[in-house]
Amino acid sequence: MPFPSLAQYPFQPRYFEVDGQRLAYLDQGQGLPVVMVHGNPSWSYLYRNLVVHLQDRYRCIVPDHLGCGFSDKPQDYPYRLANHLENLERLLDRLAIKRCVLVVHDWGGAIGMGWAGKHADRVAGVVVLNTAAFRSSRIPLRIAVCRWPILGELLVRGLNGFAGAAIFMAVAKRMRPEVARSFLAPYDCWRNRIAVHRFVEDIPMQSNHPSWSTLVAIEEGLRNLQQVPMLLCWGGRDFCFNDWFYEQWQRRFPQAEAHYYKDAGHYVLEDALEEIAPLVDRFLDQTLGGSPGA
Repeated sequence: MPFPSLAQYPFQPRYFEVDGQRLAYLDQGQGLPVVMVHGNPSWSYLYRNLVVHLQDRYRCIVPDHLGCGFSDKPQDYPYRLANHLENLERLLDRLAIKRCVLVVHDWGGAIGMGWAGKHADRVAGVVVLNTAAFRSSRIPLRIAVCRWPILGELLVRGLNGFAGAAIFMAVAKRMRPEVARSFLAPYDCWRNRIAVHRFVEDIPMQSNHPSWSTLVAIEEGLRNLQQVPMLLCWGGRDFCFNDWFYEQWQRRFPQAEAHYYKDAGHYVLEDALEEIAPLVDRFLDQTLGGSPGA
């Protein structure tokens, strides 16, 4: 294991080759599959406690996107939204996942919902955590700065100003030092922070952006999921995915079961796991009970 002494992470990753690179993923437990898709600048570590909570009853599949976590970090890879979406599709096809519940957070919302919109018949339900899968003109200045030429790369890759800042800014409750170190473990040098920077650069704010058309297709694909059960759990102290995004999800999916945690931040599972875990238990029982698995 390349990152020793990870707090609360008793797992060994497996690997799947995509485009000559190793994509790491967790495949824990047995039973009906729950696929958890992380965003930026996190990795499968974000879901560690949920995996521990569920693995006795469900099969938990948690990929690390290329450039993240235990996955390879090639320096010449495109790291576009379409690439991450294709990699998720390849992995789930390789694992022969016929039907699953998705859990999505941050950039994992666009990636996971992109897959779901194309394969609605394989989606038993979706758990949405502080994310988006649609266009928005909203971007906080502190993130916009990380996209600026030269300065942005220096901040994100040189000073670790994105992943390093997230351990303070993405939570309402102070992280324990060993947990903060574990979140940051994969992003310990300039080279290993390439995907963190590319994710920020790949936010499509204008129609001429290379990932704009991919995001438009993902947004349009949400219409295919109107009948899919959804559990929406939202941290109210999120400076990036703020209440506007929460309201967008509710508007687009009025049937969703929604829970709002006013004292939780962007990493809502860090701040409100005790409240969210029983809701996920009930949701999975309702959506996967009796559904065919992998």
